[in-house]
Amino acid sequence: MTEQELQELYAQVVALAQDIPLNERLANPSASVTMVSPLCGSQVTADLIMDGDRVSPFGQKVRACTLGAAAASIVARHVEGKSADELRALRERMRNMLKNEGSPPDGDFAQLAILESARDLISRHGSIMLIFDAIGEA
Repeated sequence: MTEQELQELYAQVVALAQDIPLNERLANPSASVTMVSPLCGSQVTADLIMDGDRVSPFGQKVRACTLGAAAASIVARHVEGKSADELRALRERMRNMLKNEGSPPDGDFAQLAILESARDLISRHGSIMLIFDAIGEA
């Protein structure tokens, strides 16, 4: 990756991190889980209400590093209406992408491929995975 490409990628990640949708807690969630990265102190709380097997609505509170915030931003854009099984599969796909050089998510979550370059930043995997782990626990 060239220096120019790296700068463009970083600018995209920063833009996502600065524009996090649904970054408010729900008043009466069915489930609420807070996850903290012990390495960097990043924190994500995911609130959700299930309508049958589908998330509707969703809220979150994100206080995370740029990579963790970018992941939460992308997830929030597409999480509502997804099933619990779809979200568990997304979590495993992200974990596989970061740890085992698996392919990035596709479909609605294809934008998460932007975080593929963080594979070598092992110390940041925890903060990237916070939103996925919080939703999975919820």
